[in-house]
Amino acid sequence: MRVALSIAGSDPTGGAGLQADLQVFRVFDVHGSAVPTALTVQDTAGVRQVLPVFPSVVRDQIRVLLSDFLPDAIKLGMLGSDDVLRAVDLALAGLPEDGPPIVIDPVLRSSDGKTLLEPRALPGLQQLLARAALVTPNLPEAEELVGGDVSTRDGVETAARRLVDELGAGAALVKGGHAEGPSDDCLAWRADAGTEVRWFEGKRIAGDPVHGTGCALSAAIAAGLACGHDLERAVVRGRDFVRDAIRRAEPLGQGARILRL
Repeated sequence: MRVALSIAGSDPTGGAGLQADLQVFRVFDVHGSAVPTALTVQDTAGVRQVLPVFPSVVRDQIRVLLSDFLPDAIKLGMLGSDDVLRAVDLALAGLPEDGPPIVIDPVLRSSDGKTLLEPRALPGLQQLLARAALVTPNLPEAEELVGGDVSTRDGVETAARRLVDELGAGAALVKGGHAEGPSDDCLAWRADAGTEVRWFEGKRIAGDPVHGTGCALSAAIAAGLACGHDLERAVVRGRDFVRDAIRRAEPLGQGARILRL
């Protein structure tokens, strides 16, 4: 049995966050385990309130779980607060050096602009990226993490490289969904000869906004890594999976459509 652990916030709509991660893991035939970092009050139209879980409870959940078994991959999503982020960092400190790959989706804000990680936690998040086999920021998140202008192709590639070279992530997938024009993604990863880069073409899919695409992508890549795929294959499969889910997305409530997984 392959296992992936999601450490993320709860979304009662099931369209993003912890609930979506578990659904994605199941599609990839990976057993999903989960530690909630926050409760949210939200619907398909937006996030109303974020209520972080007690940091010590988050820490103890992870520690007890990891003392029982090691998952094949770990995905970090919304962490909510600086205290929760630090609790997660402490809990993961006991992992062996050759432990499971960690995929970090650096969730900073919801699509409707609600803050999902308090600003004082940004330095801690930047430090946490050194634990990541892969970090998957969108353009605004990449800009906040490393600075610089990400409105151009060169700027996006520079941001991806800096996430690897300066913040220490094993790889970075900077997603182009927020770009004007083509939604190409840039993957940078550490190699023997230095940081290498590969661009993935993105084609926009017509339709109303869709909820949870970033969560689904990072979860799909984590599931691929849990199954033993190399990084590029996991990224390719994850992007194909999310693209298909967007095409089949359906309205559930009064707001954004929900991915049909």
